[in-house]
Formats: sequence, structure tokens, C-alpha cells
Amino acid sequence: MPNTSHPDRVVQTHAPQLKYLAGYPPQLLQQVQALIDAGKLSETLRQRYPEQHAVKSDTALYDYVMDLKTRHMRNAAPINKVAYDSKLKVISHALGTHTAVSRVQGGKLKAKHEIRVATLFKDTPPEFLRMIVVHELAHLKEKAHDKAFYQLCAHMEPSYHQYEFDLRLYLTAQDL
Repeated sequence: MPNTSHPDRVVQTHAPQLKYLAGYPPQLLQQVQALIDAGKLSETLRQRYPEQHAVKSDTALYDYVMDLKTRHMRNAAPINKVAYDSKLKVISHALGTHTAVSRVQGGKLKAKHEIRVATLFKDTPPEFLRMIVVHELAHLKEKAHDKAFYQLCAHMEPSYHQYEFDLRLYLTAQDL
């Protein structure tokens, strides 16, 4: 229901709790809002994603990332570090990051690639961890979030877009 307290502006009263779903069609947002209003969003997600993954340590995460990289991106730049990062969501409002740190070694410029994943992914369904890792791996080849980037994500994980949407629902449920 719109809030019309200011005559020049119409603000949706449920907009703040759907902050992760900005840009999605209004019909879809209405369906999500109906699940929230009925108190069924968390239960719906638990039914769809009943399992948690076992990738809890930085070492296990490194192995997991390298397995996906080997399977889908053999020729991509090497990854030097992979870790869970407890500060990601708080500081940069990101769920994962890919960085390339350039250093001069002798007469050459060397890039060291790092992937950091928000620690909230330690306790999520495996599909969400896979989605964020695929997203960060895609940045090895495609820097911008453009059509080529999302095609690469979908190539590595055919359900990428569904998992991304469901992760947004999961984050919404966590905030509630």
C-alpha cells in the first residue's frame, strides 16, 4: 500500500524489506510480499534448499573454488588466495570480491588474484555458495557485470539466475 504523506512522492511501504530485490518486476515483488505477509518466506526457502554445504574452512573453500575453476576456466589467470571474509557484507555491502593485486617483481608486473567470500556463505545451501563462487570466478575473464559476464555465469552454472534470485530472497528472510 502506498504511503502518500508527501504529495509529490509515492513511496511503497514495503520497499525497505525488499531492498535486495530492487529492479525485479512489480508482480514478482507482490508474490514475495505475499509470502512475507503470510510468514512463509523462510519455510519456502527451507523446503527448496533443505541442505547446508560442508565447505566451512578457507582451505576447503580454496579447494572448492579451484575445482570449479579447473572444470570451467582452465585458461583463466591463476588464483593465489581464496578465503571467507567476515567484513565483506559490513564494509563494502558485497557478498564476494575478486581482486587483482599488482606487484613489481624484477622488471615485470605480476598480478595476484584473490577471491573473498562473505562468511555468511559458511551456513547456506550449497547452491548459494556455488552461485557466489561462479560469480567471482567469472570476474577473472569479465570485469563488468554485462551480458558476457552473465552468460559466462550461466555457462558455469545453468541455474545461476534462479540461485541469485533465491539468494536475494534468503537475504531478505535473514533481515526479517
